[in-house]
Amino acid sequence: MNYHLSLAHSIMSSFLFRIPIVYVLTSQYAFYESKCKNLTLQRDVRFAGIIDEKGKLVAGGFKEGVEPLEGSESKLHEFMEFVSRLTLRKEFDKTLGPINYLAARRDKLVLVSFPFPISKFVLLISAEPTVDIEKLANTVVQIFSDVS
Repeated sequence: MNYHLSLAHSIMSSFLFRIPIVYVLTSQYAFYESKCKNLTLQRDVRFAGIIDEKGKLVAGGFKEGVEPLEGSESKLHEFMEFVSRLTLRKEFDKTLGPINYLAARRDKLVLVSFPFPISKFVLLISAEPTVDIEKLANTVVQIFSDVS
């Protein structure tokens, strides 16, 4: 009988302690979702998304009415995985300091990624080639100023 009470207590404790974790993650993603949505309201921004260390999109997405230039979903995921790995690298942090953001200007768009080292998330933005990268970076800092 004591075993069953102990087992029931363990199951109940496990259940009770998981609720706050799920709530925290859900509220964190909702928070990121609103920040990304705010970024997509910027004139030149096409996409703003939070990706995890495995390259999975956890919040955000494309501006309403904007289609990805890269049509393949798997290619897009491979790219996000690459960006996540590159942005979260720390091998030169000691000598050069941490990465503030990485930017790549291509003919058809600009890609900028911002690491959130504590959460191991990356903000990935794609924008029109006419975007001013420094102004975009300042806008990101203003919108995400309370995130680490």
